[in-house]
Amino acid sequence: MNPTYLDTGNLQISVTEGENPAPIPEARVRVTDPDNGQVLQEAVTDGSGQTPFLELPAPPIELSVAEGEADRRPYAVYNVTISAPGRETLHIGGVEVLPTGRSIQRAALNPARTGGFNVRNLQLSPHALWGEPSSREPEAEVKPLPDPGGLVVLPEPVIPEYVVVHDGRPEDRSAPNYWVRFKDYIKNVACSEIYSTWKTEAIKANVLAILSFTLNRVYTEWYRGKGYDFTITSSTAFDQSYSHGRTIFEEIGVVVDDLFTTYVTKEGISQPLFTQYCDGRRVQCGGLSQWGSQALGEQGWDAVSILRKYYGAEVYLKGAEKVEGVPLSYGGQVLSQGSEGEDVRTAQMQLNRIAGSYPAIPVVPADGIYGPGTQEAVTAFQRIFHLPQTGSVDFATWYEISNVFVAVTKMA
Repeated sequence: MNPTYLDTGNLQISVTEGENPAPIPEARVRVTDPDNGQVLQEAVTDGSGQTPFLELPAPPIELSVAEGEADRRPYAVYNVTISAPGRETLHIGGVEVLPTGRSIQRAALNPARTGGFNVRNLQLSPHALWGEPSSREPEAEVKPLPDPGGLVVLPEPVIPEYVVVHDGRPEDRSAPNYWVRFKDYIKNVACSEIYSTWKTEAIKANVLAILSFTLNRVYTEWYRGKGYDFTITSSTAFDQSYSHGRTIFEEIGVVVDDLFTTYVTKEGISQPLFTQYCDGRRVQCGGLSQWGSQALGEQGWDAVSILRKYYGAEVYLKGAEKVEGVPLSYGGQVLSQGSEGEDVRTAQMQLNRIAGSYPAIPVVPADGIYGPGTQEAVTAFQRIFHLPQTGSVDFATWYEISNVFVAVTKMA
């Protein structure tokens, strides 16, 4: 039940053609109260398949930033119904809205089936800090590597294009496997595990722990070495909370975009540290306390200092050199007005291809010169894909352009 809330948050619905990134314009969206069915907001998607950010009631911010207030649900939940001509109707329950924040709910509409039942229901799981507490079995921070006679051990960690998420316990053969883009997986887990209302440095510390946990599973081939055909599970008894299709908090997504190639490690080891963590309130563990990290963030601690408190003074951050699935790695220089060269031309060519699916992005000459038109195209791209609207191509924008370019090219 949603009580009467005085604070507000914002929700945007992004509607696409199934799992493809192609947007669906003029889809009709209705947001209702799950308790009484009252319609709170209605909207129609634009040419990018997105509604405006819709203002909705949300609980007081104090509930999501202070551990002592954690006995009351700190976010509002809503039902969302999406429909479009020639497509199924999708009902999503449990969409989360935090106060002062911006929630993004993707809705993937499949084609309507002739003579079939064209209504699909999706119920999202409660947030991990609010739902049933999890208790992972302790594991070593540094894992044995796969047998050289079997799986290939890479000299350095690589950011994979996809992770395969087993949506259940490892031994549950009935649970589905989802192929999820690496960054999307990290955003999903982070938005399932922590709140976007937390201090930015606390969010960064938790995202880095989630990244390192995941990359340790990838690098050591933990589950494939045991004979399974997936990378990681959604079971918090073994791994991290993952809810397929869940609401993404924009503030957390921005942090992930900036950090997704970075992990925690120690001198003398080649693998990302297995950074175990727990909520620190209902469950205690030998790794990072989520609520404890937020308290330290409130005290002004930076992300690295928070990580060193829980994992030891000798830990440090390292960046993966290779990102799979992108045509060209980031060159290290921010591109802005006045920049020239092949990196600018690459960004222009990729943006022009993306503009074929997202007409709000203007097409520009691919001349390798970063002028006002390119800045406008970059700003439009950043607005659509929830990046800071700087008009410059930095690390986060370069890789998001690359990811979307690859997706729309594969779609074609």
